[in-house]
Amino acid sequence: MSINSALWAGASGLLANSSALAAISDNIANVNTVGYKRAATTFSPLYESRGAASRYAAGGVSSINRLEISRGGLLTPGSSATDLAISGDGFFVVRNASQTTSTTDPVYFSRAGRFEADANGFLRNDAGLFLYGWPVAADGSITRNPSDLNSLEAINLSAIGGAAEPTSNVAVNANLQASQTVSADEATYVAGTSATNMASGAITPDFQRSIQVYDSQGGARTITLSVLKSSTANQWHAELHVEPATDVTTGSGLVDGQIATGIIAFDANGDLDLTNTTLPTTLDFLASNNSGALGATQFQWASGEGIAAQSIDLFLGSATQPGGLTQYDSPSVLLSTQVDGAVFGDFSGVEVDGEGVVFAKFDNGIVRRIYQIPVATFVNPNGLAAESGGTYSITPDSGTFTLNAPGNGGSGAIASSTLENSNVDLATEFTSLITTQRAYSASSKIITTADEMMDEAIRMKR
Repeated sequence: MSINSALWAGASGLLANSSALAAISDNIANVNTVGYKRAATTFSPLYESRGAASRYAAGGVSSINRLEISRGGLLTPGSSATDLAISGDGFFVVRNASQTTSTTDPVYFSRAGRFEADANGFLRNDAGLFLYGWPVAADGSITRNPSDLNSLEAINLSAIGGAAEPTSNVAVNANLQASQTVSADEATYVAGTSATNMASGAITPDFQRSIQVYDSQGGARTITLSVLKSSTANQWHAELHVEPATDVTTGSGLVDGQIATGIIAFDANGDLDLTNTTLPTTLDFLASNNSGALGATQFQWASGEGIAAQSIDLFLGSATQPGGLTQYDSPSVLLSTQVDGAVFGDFSGVEVDGEGVVFAKFDNGIVRRIYQIPVATFVNPNGLAAESGGTYSITPDSGTFTLNAPGNGGSGAIASSTLENSNVDLATEFTSLITTQRAYSASSKIITTADEMMDEAIRMKR
């Protein structure tokens, strides 16, 4: 009878609004939970199809709770470089183990980006899940696969030791005085003879400056540039030698620690003349353990040093680039030297850029790429299944994932030192709380009213 259906309609109203209250309660309780996604309740009527002449029977209501996963929360400043947020679509890839033992190990996706290094150096979020990323190879390359989880590994900071970087580029910015008087020693100058060169100290250079470079082990080495005005106009004799000379072994044509000799030439305007300049601009040091005989003008790090080979490009100037050597009629001066490389330094922290690249920082100024954090996107993120710890898993409704570099393929960029707040709006939740309470009370009134009517019907028999 219709009264019975009214009772069931009232009961369904109580159940549906109880479910709505539970969702609202979770929303309010998690208003400050990082990356939390609001649960929204939708109501659907349960009509029963009957003929037009039939008496109406109430069908009641059902409720469905869905998470608003695709709706982002407000991004706010974090307190650590490993506090991460995704500005746009996508999810972090996290797992509950630092190493996967099989392809069936569960994988989860999360927007909760408060990661900290644990005792073993792995980045883990508040739920204890490990953050996964693409490792950077020794040559700086990254192998990205949009669908292969096996190309990812748990990001670990403890495996990062100290770092040193050998010098590979030196730029010299200096002026040599055009009116410099030609020394009397210039007449007897011979670069390859100790008694008549600048490296030995037998001849005093018109201008000399030392440059500090770094070897493969981060050791500081000194290379000295010495120049002597030539009797040929606009030309200078030049020597590059290592101090102390015992740091290198040299082949024929080089003495007293020399690694290069030649002429530095200028044009009539005081600019470097590359055509007539013969001083080598590439210094190729052979390794300490080189056992082969050294050819003319070859050199190597002294045996026993244990230093690897390295090549240093020496920039003295060009017509297309500012800086370098000039010859103007003002006192000779070294304006600046630019040297890359660094001495050994300890790991001092990490930084993450907008492309998700994790950089290891060292206290000697070296910064190296070590990982890139992928962003997983879905065709229907709202179809993901909610799991504990603010994570989600794949369902048929969500579709499969695609791993993208942040900012590519429709994925959001990574914001470092930033956290994503929950997408809960308290004003909306309190309003829903009031309307849900009223709807629940009204449904209870349906039950009490239907009960009174049924009781009245029963009493008709008496």
